[in-house]
Amino acid sequence: MDMVEAAWQARLALEYTRQGGRTALSGREHSGPLVVQKALYPEGNAVCHSIIVHPPGGIAAGDALKLEVRLREDTAALLTTPGAGKWYKSMGPKASLTQQFDIGRGAVLEWLPQPAIVFDAARAETRTEVGLQQEALYMGWDMSCIGRSASGERFNSGELRQCTEVWQQGRRLWSEYARLAGDDPMLASKAGLAGCSVSATLIAAGREIPKDLLEQCRGVAPAAGERAGISLLPRLLLARYLGHSSEAAMHYFIALWSLLRPALAGRTAVPPRIWAT
Repeated sequence: MDMVEAAWQARLALEYTRQGGRTALSGREHSGPLVVQKALYPEGNAVCHSIIVHPPGGIAAGDALKLEVRLREDTAALLTTPGAGKWYKSMGPKASLTQQFDIGRGAVLEWLPQPAIVFDAARAETRTEVGLQQEALYMGWDMSCIGRSASGERFNSGELRQCTEVWQQGRRLWSEYARLAGDDPMLASKAGLAGCSVSATLIAAGREIPKDLLEQCRGVAPAAGERAGISLLPRLLLARYLGHSSEAAMHYFIALWSLLRPALAGRTAVPPRIWAT
């Protein structure tokens, strides 16, 4: 069996509905190795925590994964992963991950995965599509570790493509398209990653962002030697991080999330228990 024939084609579709005062994981469909663990309620019935698991542990050449999440009106769900994702090297076929989030009126989706490691010679493509209804809220982040710098590996070959689009009631709030090739000058350029191995983006979208909240977020400093910046657009806050530590990126984004969540969703930030394991 060759590499393409052995590739995984996986899909996971989740639906959350309001049942009394509880957000219930009322629908789940999956094919291939992409699953969700049981619904968890560490902060009460209003918010359903879910852990998305890819049992093979990494995405290899030819793999195509798709995650579809739908939140019905006035629901709240927090989704995360049990550990760092991995994009393995490929001698030819690309691997892909598509994420589609449909967030109903007044609903809140938090997509807070742990960092993803892009191996040298990987050919990876991700696409994230967020659709928001009126007064819906999306808070999500993406953290990419380019090459395994801890073991001295650089991203000398391969390709990483990323696309993110955020829409609300037919209006585009944000779109971004990126391509990084192995040994691309942009990896070292000050206009690109400036030699940093960790690149991360946080988005909060769908509700008005008070200016005092923006200033509070800008008051959060990243670790010494790391770089960060925050921009405000209509109904969208965007935070960037560049550095050399995925742990530092995670700490920085958790600090921002701890400010954004109470202000925008009216709930104290309760970190998923899986982050402490």
